[in-house]
Amino acid sequence: MVARAESSDGRTDVLVVDDHAGFRRLARRVLESAGFTVAEAADGAAAAGAARTLRPRLVLLDIQLPDTDGFALARQLSGTHPEQVIVLTSGRDPADFGGRVESAPAAGFVAKERVSASAIRSFLGRG
Repeated sequence: MVARAESSDGRTDVLVVDDHAGFRRLARRVLESAGFTVAEAADGAAAAGAARTLRPRLVLLDIQLPDTDGFALARQLSGTHPEQVIVLTSGRDPADFGGRVESAPAAGFVAKERVSASAIRSFLGRG
């Protein structure tokens, strides 16, 4: 499932990838209220397709997805869409994943409870 929105230049600012609909709704609400265009994907397969067709500036990627490991998806996306900024997210502490968060091809990590427009802007260089 992919829910879509576009900016005036035809690009999506943020693709939120998470299997929990409640978190996707919350992230969408927070980011859209700050002027971001947001699309959603519920699993890795939908995220890969959405990344290809929507060309989001940033992918907010849950580490634990039902059909794939978020780390593997981050590697796939960074290989095929190097212009996209990938930010990992989880409800768990990044230390729970050993050194995998630090070694992932991602710009960084944001805990789910700390997702905000300012956090996303910091990764996009928009203030």
